[in-house]
Amino acid sequence: HLAAEQGIQDAVKERFFKAYLIDGESIGDRDTLVRVAAEAGLDPEAAGATLESDAYAREVRADERRAAALGISGVPFFVIDEKYGISGAQPADVLLDALEQAWEESHPPAPLTVVGGKGAACVGDECLVG
Repeated sequence: HLAAEQGIQDAVKERFFKAYLIDGESIGDRDTLVRVAAEAGLDPEAAGATLESDAYAREVRADERRAAALGISGVPFFVIDEKYGISGAQPADVLLDALEQAWEESHPPAPLTVVGGKGAACVGDECLVG
């Protein structure tokens, strides 16, 4: 949340992932966490002070409640349109199917309007004449 306020949340998150998943660092260790956050662009003093406070406790608890409500128990977890959740590393076609379904639901086709009599139908600015 501190990184988000400063517009560098993605950079900090990616650096945490690298530290933990690639470099095998213990990001649960305060000093490691502050160092890694600083490497991603956060002021180390601000990061340390935030860890020592309850500065974002309400927001973090809300994030935890949202994750629980969505059934998130591990990573990766993809949430699409606040309706669909996909847990774990999935093949690309599973993600594509979910994205296409969400898109279709959020962008239903416009209804056809009959104009000009027999066999004519319009969708938006396009008309078909049969």
